[in-house]
Amino acid sequence: MSIRRLVLTSAGMALFAVLLVALTPPMSDLATTLAAPQRTADTAGPDALVLAVAGVLAWVVWSWGCLGLALTAASTLPGLLGSGARLATHVVLPAGARRSAAVLLGIGLGVAAPLAAAATPLLATPAVAASPAAVPDWPAAERPAPAPASTGAVVPDWPEPAAQGAHVVVRGDCLWHIAQAHLLDRSRTPPTELDVAREVHAWWTTNADVIGPDPDRLLPGQVLRPPDAG
Repeated sequence: MSIRRLVLTSAGMALFAVLLVALTPPMSDLATTLAAPQRTADTAGPDALVLAVAGVLAWVVWSWGCLGLALTAASTLPGLLGSGARLATHVVLPAGARRSAAVLLGIGLGVAAPLAAAATPLLATPAVAASPAAVPDWPAAERPAPAPASTGAVVPDWPEPAAQGAHVVVRGDCLWHIAQAHLLDRSRTPPTELDVAREVHAWWTTNADVIGPDPDRLLPGQVLRPPDAG
């Protein structure tokens, strides 16, 4: 919102107030007339009563417009003041009045998201139906040919064990559990931690070409040979 637009808008509202002062009776007379409508109709005629009602309505509309413009301008301020002004604007002004006030003050619709959301249905344009004879974005001659079906032997997705007693690594495996299970299966008695540690080192040494330098890093699908495979 520019200062020039704000000054011009304020000047327009002030000019409208001057016209109301010139065209409507004073507020004190309006209050007196509406306080006793029957007496006014009997003494001055129904026209005076209609004129008083019209004058009051004009002043109410002008005051409502001033309040709406002030709240719309304040809604662009940062912080709590701007948030409070935006909330009050939604209560005081309907969607159409908020859009009109924003346009009148030159406020970008991106400043207040509700104004943009309300204006979206008005700015939407019907989608153009696609022509049945539209040219495809990929010429048929340039489309890649489908890959021919393989005629060779099917390669299994799970490697066969390399030796008797070999272990195929699955997700969650570690050398400690593999070595511990191997010792338990071989001796049928729970191994000690020292025995498991020695077995872990033996598994790593035997499968160093598969595991690599980090014994804690096992990948699913790796085939590990037991140290006593010979």
